Amino acid sequence: MGIVVIGATFVDIKGFPQDTYLPTGRNVGRIEYIHGGVARNLVEDIANVELRPTFVSIVDDTPLGADVLQKLINHKVNVDYIQRIPDGMGTWLAVFDNRGDVAGSISKRPNMLPLLKLLEEKGDEIFAAADSAVIEVDIDKDIVKTVLDLCEKHGKKVFGLVSNMSIAAKRRDLLRRYTCFICNQQEAGQLFMDDYSDATPEAMRDILADRLQKAQIPSMVVTMGSQGAVYADLNGNKGTCAARKVQVKDTTGAGDAFCAGVAIGLTYGKDLPQAIDIGSALAASVIISSENVCPRFQPAEFGISAMEA
Repeated sequence: MGIVVIGATFVDIKGFPQDTYLPTGRNVGRIEYIHGGVARNLVEDIANVELRPTFVSIVDDTPLGADVLQKLINHKVNVDYIQRIPDGMGTWLAVFDNRGDVAGSISKRPNMLPLLKLLEEKGDEIFAAADSAVIEVDIDKDIVKTVLDLCEKHGKKVFGLVSNMSIAAKRRDLLRRYTCFICNQQEAGQLFMDDYSDATPEAMRDILADRLQKAQIPSMVVTMGSQGAVYADLNGNKGTCAARKVQVKDTTGAGDAFCAGVAIGLTYGKDLPQAIDIGSALAASVIISSENVCPRFQPAEFGISAMEA
């Protein structure tokens, strides 16, 4: 079953200006329609390391939904547990500036509750065979609780990633049940109700270590853009990891690729610094890609044997 990923599927509508972006002006540029969603991106990134993940999600019962499914199949993602229902996908509308950063966005979230019945009927089948699980912590709370219960029942590591921290921050008690929770610097500020925008990696590392002890979250990784990432766990381990120096084309999807790399590393025997290094490699490959996708890797490139995977 490989790594099981649970979350929403989106269609991303992305606009890019030809010249300097004017927030209040009319910008000539190009518009792209791309299969997206944090979980869908992540499962594709895992598949690009030839690890055969499983995706538990929902798509539309339309040609667009069929196209999403076919692309996942082409990437060798197991789609046996993806449901097809009307209006099953979300939409993310985003405008980018000339540096490749998001200047503004609007998101329409899909209804994920139909997954509850699937998990009730086939949850044991899915998680008993899984290597680990990754879930969006801000999808419907009943789905999150069911997945966490199944992971605990079958002794599986579970990793949390976030697409909407304002929702996730209301579920602090559930964060104690994740093997590792991954977010960015701004999201960490929302979670811990503070402003870390000016914190250095060293300061953020120490803040995170302190906050984790108080919140009793087993471990966390916080990304800091060009400054790299920091990590800490309840055993007292903490550290900083530098970012890879690359020419930025588009930062969208880099965070999802980073989460995929961390989940891959922690699933297949790496410690936090090693897992973060894998995440950094995948994120860098997305940032410099002209197609904004993670290129293919072999597990051996990250010190993972075929037997482990």
